[in-house]
Amino acid sequence: LLIRFLSQVGHEPLPPTIGRNVLGRKVLYLPGFFTYARHIVEVDGKRGLFRGLTPRLISSTLSTITRGSVKKAFPLEDMEHVSNKDDVKTSLRKVVRETSHEMMMQCVSRVVSHPLHVISMRCMVQFVGREVKYSGVFSAIGRIFKEEGILGFFVGLVPHILGDVIFLWCCNLLAHFINTYAVDDNFSQASVIRSYTKFVMGIAVSMLTYPFLLVGDLMAVNNCGLRAGLPPYAPAFASWIHCWRYLSAQGQLFRGSSLLFRRAPIPAASFPID
Repeated sequence: LLIRFLSQVGHEPLPPTIGRNVLGRKVLYLPGFFTYARHIVEVDGKRGLFRGLTPRLISSTLSTITRGSVKKAFPLEDMEHVSNKDDVKTSLRKVVRETSHEMMMQCVSRVVSHPLHVISMRCMVQFVGREVKYSGVFSAIGRIFKEEGILGFFVGLVPHILGDVIFLWCCNLLAHFINTYAVDDNFSQASVIRSYTKFVMGIAVSMLTYPFLLVGDLMAVNNCGLRAGLPPYAPAFASWIHCWRYLSAQGQLFRGSSLLFRRAPIPAASFPID
């Protein structure tokens, strides 16, 4: 988590290296996961790899508990499994109901757990400027409330929720239409294929919605008094839309999405590679 987030904010303490892509052309690659991890250990020790872990675990726990509570408070009535093409309307209605219920649970759990997510992000990003402003969960809560008020706990919430909602609807609807129109019930392995469709769609859609995750995480640390949230790392964004437009103009909307084969951004390509 730490390595990915540092990549998201654009912190690249190690120089890129020359490598070759699948076509055999020379390209510049940024250090991968393991190289980056070794650098963090050299600077901070092994404990440095676990920055922000405590608030992150609390955030995940709150999210799980909230989802369970919402599910009990608003149970979804079971509907019989429908896969026949003659029952497309019925099956689509079932998917819409299930997705709406899942969306409600996800949105509520996101709102409840987001304050701890913000604290986790800020604890991690202190690696960049070697700050100690956020040293514990309770002290971080007091500091954010004092400096930013209640709204400080929810910076970056909107793009996260939008990403969650778009992911759920796209993933579930695409899986439904593929299972209904592309998978024949007469095929012997139809049930097996259907069981994996949603998983595969989840991977594909998660890449499309990644910019929402990136923008949300960057807004969590932007202009909060930490070096990584201020120039030259990033402008002081007025809103998450401003952040999105800035990253889009820089061609960086997918920054940090890969941890193994990370191409260096074009402006960094100042090394002779021909």
